[in-house]
Amino acid sequence: MLNTETARALEQALEPRLGPVAVVDARPVGGGCISTVLRVQLEGGRTGARGAGRAASGRLRSGAEPLPRRPVFVKLAAATPPGSALLEAEAESLGRLRAAGGVRVPEVLALREGWLALEWLEPGPASPSAWERLGAGLAVLHRQGGAAAAAYGWPRDNFIGSLPQANAAGADWAAFWRTRRLEPQIALARAGGLLGAREAAAFEPLLDRLPALLSSAEDDGPALLHGDLWSGNVHMLADGEPAVIDPAAYYGHREVDLAMAALFGGFHPSFYRAYQDAWPLRAPGLEQRRAAYQLYYLMVHLNLFGRGYLAGTRAALERALSK
Repeated sequence: MLNTETARALEQALEPRLGPVAVVDARPVGGGCISTVLRVQLEGGRTGARGAGRAASGRLRSGAEPLPRRPVFVKLAAATPPGSALLEAEAESLGRLRAAGGVRVPEVLALREGWLALEWLEPGPASPSAWERLGAGLAVLHRQGGAAAAAYGWPRDNFIGSLPQANAAGADWAAFWRTRRLEPQIALARAGGLLGAREAAAFEPLLDRLPALLSSAEDDGPALLHGDLWSGNVHMLADGEPAVIDPAAYYGHREVDLAMAALFGGFHPSFYRAYQDAWPLRAPGLEQRRAAYQLYYLMVHLNLFGRGYLAGTRAALERALSK
């Protein structure tokens, strides 16, 4: 799973940050639907003078004091596209979210061609209070747009799942949502035979309605978004704190993250209450906006996983067009 060449490259890449370490174990963990993900056990590193017992091979010399061990989380790039480009985009998103604060994300330890090493965050049970802290923290994160975001978008294109996500900057949020989010997914579904001509044409009334429907976004301004905030990307920790993983970050309307959070089972009610207390949402048109934002993620799932998501896509389109 982790070949000798990659293990040595990982040791060398981590040494400037952790001190001399050796890979002693690597085991797969759940959650990697695109990349192979591993819990890699390291031996050594900077803990007082303990590194003095290390031989050049990374193993203990006879009679030396046992070296400390620590895990790291390693993602291996898929052999098929987007491969390493996906990990590079993820590392950039994680770094930006971590710098912004508000919500805990794993620290990027090293990035090389073919793999990404992250801080290991020990999982634990979820609690209503942890969900509450996540809601309040997300509002803090979203406020890190403002002056930092001259426009909607991101310095580079990235990915949603394994699909490309266009992020060329734009000052008009409705136009951004139309041209960077919905239209590319509609075109992809048409090209893949997942939408017929009449089904694709059904989106036109919504596309034309977006300037009026999403006008409140201009009052909120660009927010720093996680970008793929569903329950599978929330990681509750053993210390009781919440964290988020696998972002597809960009600057957009804050309600996008909340719309995604309400899909696929949703979050604990205390999450939504805490966010609402920290930064109340604009009630007029909220349900229609939420559906328009959910439509993007449903279309992504349609394009990735097939027509099983077509009924949900149609229902979201109907809700977005409702009065």
